Amino acid sequence: MAQEFIFGWHAVDAVVKRDPARLQQVWIQTGRQDKRAQAITGALDDLGVHWDIVHRRELDSRVDGVHQGIVAAVAPSREWQEDDLLAALSGWHAPFLLILDGVTDPHNLGACLRSADAAGVQAVVVPRDKSASLNPTVRKVACGAAESVPLVRVTNLARFMRAIQEVGVWIIGTAGEAEATLYQADFKGPVALVMGAEGKGMRRLTRENCDTLINIPMHGTVDSLNVSVATGVCLYEAVRQRGS
Repeated sequence: MAQEFIFGWHAVDAVVKRDPARLQQVWIQTGRQDKRAQAITGALDDLGVHWDIVHRRELDSRVDGVHQGIVAAVAPSREWQEDDLLAALSGWHAPFLLILDGVTDPHNLGACLRSADAAGVQAVVVPRDKSASLNPTVRKVACGAAESVPLVRVTNLARFMRAIQEVGVWIIGTAGEAEATLYQADFKGPVALVMGAEGKGMRRLTRENCDTLINIPMHGTVDSLNVSVATGVCLYEAVRQRGS
């Protein structure tokens, strides 16, 4: 049976609560007797999922990252395809999407997924060949958001952007040289926010397919923000405008 490993308490707990059928086995570091460990093991017992107490060395050998004392083997999650998202758009009221163009660092992708979940984003879209993969590090940094917000990989990002424009989604891109600011943008209807790679920003075709460009006002000595921080800032201006 195909499997992948996830680690970190938030990531494992998210699968236990939202998609328990994927769970195959769980390993917990010896010495963990706290309430969090008891809650997880109790839930695993209820689900009939096998778990073991093991030495930290065994966890270290299974994953490359800060596992926090828990690792789980899970069946791979279903990956959304471009057609799945385009079909879903018609059933969503005022769709809210996040497009990440060239975010290749797993920690940044995980942080963006976490912010997207918190802000009510319905899907995060990335190009298939210019993005970090949805690996265990991304899932751990996302703190469970990778299990709730679909990450959709598209072969041709510019073509996808044109497709969602045809069904009424307004695309707002971020660029340091844009004349309008974040606070002048209208996020209240069907909208997709586009964030470019840190340093390089959006690629040319991505930029050309945006309906409007905005910048985040900078009042200090630095001229840019980390992409995951910038994403959070922009998403929460959208949340403010969109209300509940």
